[in-house]
Amino acid sequence: MEWIAVESSAISTLGYEADRRRLGIEFRESRLVYFYSAVPRWEFEEFLKAESKGRYLTQVFLPKKYPYSGPYPSRTQAA
Repeated sequence: MEWIAVESSAISTLGYEADRRRLGIEFRESRLVYFYSAVPRWEFEEFLKAESKGRYLTQVFLPKKYPYSGPYPSRTQAA
C-alpha cells in the first residue's frame, strides 16, 4: 500500500490498494491505523479531493459502513 500525506487536522495519511480494494487511514493525533475493505477506487479519489478530510470521513465515508479492521498502532505493524 502506498501512503499519501494529506492536509487535515484529523488524518495524517491515506493509502489505497486497488487490487484488494482496501483503504487505509492513519489518524494524526493517535497515529492509529484502520483498514477498510470493499472500497471502490472512486471513493478513495473523492476522499483525496475533499476540502475537509475529517468531514468527509464522518459525513460521507463512515455512514457507508465499509467492513474494517483496526485499530493498529502503526502502518508498519498493520500491513
